[in-house]
Amino acid sequence: MQKHSLPVQRTAHYYTLGEPGPHIQRILLACHGYGQAAERFIHKFSGLDDGATLVIVPEGLSRFYWGGLDGEVVASWMTRGDRLDEIADYSSYLSTLLDGYLAKCPEDARLVLLGFSQGCATIMRWAVRAYPRASNLVFWAGSIPEDIDYQPHMGYLSGRELHTFVGDKDPFLTPDRLEWHRNMLADKGLRVTEHTFAGKHTIVRRVLEEWFIKS
Repeated sequence: MQKHSLPVQRTAHYYTLGEPGPHIQRILLACHGYGQAAERFIHKFSGLDDGATLVIVPEGLSRFYWGGLDGEVVASWMTRGDRLDEIADYSSYLSTLLDGYLAKCPEDARLVLLGFSQGCATIMRWAVRAYPRASNLVFWAGSIPEDIDYQPHMGYLSGRELHTFVGDKDPFLTPDRLEWHRNMLADKGLRVTEHTFAGKHTIVRRVLEEWFIKS
């Protein structure tokens, strides 16, 4: 028995708020977490739809039923199976998607890349492969990957602001886990600004909107 791989064309799905054009001042590309769907995740950003902001929410390429054999259709960005192929596939997908919209917007439009939960690793793995011209990388309720050698990418990362957002009642980000994550970031030489908010494993719209407007 021999295992083979074959790159094929896929149809990806995504949702947007706002219309690209010369009026756009801010662009937010946000990757959802494990077991979510872009159609529902995009509602978290409805408060940013102000006429000058474009929100792009891509959906992971791997869809499945949340209930097993039936139920809500959700998506994932990757698993540990053939992970390098999956990272390459979604990185190519995200670059193609973003480049298409950047071409329709002013060159000086501010670009923020945001990942939620599993989407945090997705954003970072894509960023260090493709170097999208973002001003901010935001990691919300998730971890930055520890298995990446960040030193070759410091030129890119040092030119961007990195932020983490953590709910004070997030059951997945326990005090021990957070302490490990802070130490890992320090060991990797990554400078990250941590924000804590009142809430669980979710995006709190008020917190996001206040940061997005002020930053």
